This record gives sequence, structure tokens and C-alpha cells, in this order.
Amino acid sequence: MVKTVDLPLRVFEDLVKVSEELSLMAKKPISASMAVDLLMEIYRAHLNNPCALDAFSQQLKSLNIMTPEEFDKYWDEPTKTQQTKHKARNNR
Repeated sequence: MVKTVDLPLRVFEDLVKVSEELSLMAKKPISASMAVDLLMEIYRAHLNNPCALDAFSQQLKSLNIMTPEEFDKYWDEPTKTQQTKHKARNNR
């Protein structure tokens, strides 16, 4: 069963770039959903190493992580702000 996931535009664009890079490496088409699956497998394989898991856990705990709402707002708004500044510079 297919489920839909909402991603901020920048995250989606990055995912598309990653899938293109993976396609070049594999010399086969890799879709965005395949890229997500591969990235999750890499994540799990990396964290199977107890040292890597501990180091990653420590880094994650020390990060000042945004709430999901803040994350979505952060990724959606800078694009609008950058576009406004770009237009203002072009009008000079």
C-alpha cells in the first residue's frame, strides 16, 4: 500500500538530487522512494555498529532540534525571503 508523505520543497528537491546521484552510481533508474529506502538501509547498517550508534545518539541528544512545525516553517519560509531579497536587488 502506498502512503503519501508531505515534504518541504527543499527536502524534496534534495531527495530528487540524491536519487539522481544514486541512479548515476547504479547506472539504473532510482526513484525518490527507492532512494528513501536505500538511505534508511544505510542508516540502519551504520547504526548496527555500537560505536556509531553511541556517537550518533550523543550528537542527536546535543542538537537543538526544532519541533516538526518549526522545521516545516523554516524550510518553507527561507525560500520566500530569499526570493523577495533577490527581487529587491534586481530592482536597484
